[in-house]
Amino acid sequence: MDYEQIEVEDRGPIRVVTLSRPDRLNAWTRRMNAELLDTIDEGNASDQIGAFVFTGAGRGFCAGADMTDEFGGGAPGSDSSGSNSSGSESSGSGASNSSSDDKPRRDTESRNWVDVVRQSKPMVAAVNGPSVGVGLTMILPMDYLVAAESAKLSARFVRMGIVPELASSHFLVQRCGWGAASDLALSGRMMSGDEALSIGLVDRVVADDALLETAIAHAESYAQNPPEALLMIKELLTVNGADADLAAVQQRELAHLRTALRSAEHKEAVSAFMEKREPNFR
Repeated sequence: MDYEQIEVEDRGPIRVVTLSRPDRLNAWTRRMNAELLDTIDEGNASDQIGAFVFTGAGRGFCAGADMTDEFGGGAPGSDSSGSNSSGSESSGSGASNSSSDDKPRRDTESRNWVDVVRQSKPMVAAVNGPSVGVGLTMILPMDYLVAAESAKLSARFVRMGIVPELASSHFLVQRCGWGAASDLALSGRMMSGDEALSIGLVDRVVADDALLETAIAHAESYAQNPPEALLMIKELLTVNGADADLAAVQQRELAHLRTALRSAEHKEAVSAFMEKREPNFR
C-alpha cells in the first residue's frame, strides 16, 4: 500500500509510525486507518521489527476524526460486536471539517482496532500536542503512553452528544480508576500532560524535544525481549486484567508457561545465562 496519511521509518528494531495530516492536526480518516493497519501487519510479520512507536506530525498527535470523512463519505462499517477499528462512533471526537476522497479497502473497516493493538508486538505512543476523541481512544489499549509537556488530552465524545468507543469506557477505568474516568467521560474537558500523568491516563511526561527519543528508547526496552513471550504476556494482561476468577487467571498463565518452557526463546535465554552472554532472540 502507498502511504499518503502516515509516515513510516524503521529505526533498528523500532518502527516509528507518524500520523501525517499536519494541516488538519492529523485528524483521523478511513484512509489513515487502512494505512495504520497495513504497516502494523507488515511490522508484525517482519523478524526485524520488535516494537512500534506512534506519534503525530506537526503540532498535534490527532485532533479526532475528520467529520467530513465520516459523514460526507458515509460511515465506515463495523462488525456485529460493535468493534470498529476506524471508529464511526468517533465522529464526535472533535477534529476538522476537511474533506477526504480516500476510500480504503472495505476489509480494513471491519477489523477490531483493540484486538489489533492487543495482539501486536509492543506499542508505545508518543503524544505530541492535542490527542482528542479517537486520537485518545486509539492509544489507550497500547502498552505505554509517553506525553509531551505540551500535550492536551480529551475524551470529548459527550460534547458531541455521543459516547466513548474503542473500548475506552473500559480502558479509562483501567488506567485512571472510576472517579477520574467518570470525570473525563462526563465532562469531555481537556487536560494537560501533567494532569494526565497525575491520574494515570499517561505513563510518563517529558519535555517536547525529548518525546520521540524517550518513546523509542522505551520501545527498545521491549523489543530486546523474546517476541513470542511478549505476545503471550500481552494476551495474559488483556484477558486476565479484568477477570476476578483467580483460578481461571492462573490456568491461563500455566498454559502459556508450559508453552514458553518448550520454546526456543527459553532455551536461548538459559544458554545465554549459562554462557554469561546477552541472549539473541532474533
